[in-house]
Amino acid sequence: MKEVKTAAYQAADVLDNFEYEALRREAQNRRPITGKREPVGPHQALCRQTHSALVEFTEIFGRDDGKKLVVKLLLDQQHHQNVQVLPIIGIGGLGKTTLAKIVYNDNCVQNHFELKMWHCASENFEATAVVRSTIELASNGRCDLPDTMELLRQRLQEVIARKSFLLVLDDVWNEDQQKWEDDLKPLLCSIGGMGSVIVVTI
Repeated sequence: MKEVKTAAYQAADVLDNFEYEALRREAQNRRPITGKREPVGPHQALCRQTHSALVEFTEIFGRDDGKKLVVKLLLDQQHHQNVQVLPIIGIGGLGKTTLAKIVYNDNCVQNHFELKMWHCASENFEATAVVRSTIELASNGRCDLPDTMELLRQRLQEVIARKSFLLVLDDVWNEDQQKWEDDLKPLLCSIGGMGSVIVVTI
């Protein structure tokens, strides 16, 4: 019976993903076309990859308990001076990204953090790429600095300063733990204001 229940939950998660994708495409098809499409440059492609680009949807079934738990964890970090890291772990197809998205778009979460950033890390988990993307998301502008970590570090500290932030690193399937431990964690966890949180879906 336990195996049957587990399979049922996994199937429900997969259906959630299909439902979300269907709603997303439906919303995109309803957007008015105001002019000719312009060619997509490399920076525009980067922004589409790293932003969550979430659409409004009414309801996703079977996620209420998980959403409430994660939202509470995020909001309860407000008195922590150090940046907290919250991993969402599971095998592919469990709906980790879907859960992260509905939490990210929760009104309480959106109003709680001064900066909200979403980076899809599956394509490139190099430290310079992640930091550059975070700078662009935080500043809502392009970062033309060279791939020099010290310059990127200074710019990141400038744009985030002491603001409370939520950073989602989605789809981190890279198995090189040293990239996180040696390069990204010391940097990303040393900036921001009280209550800042990094959510990692793995």
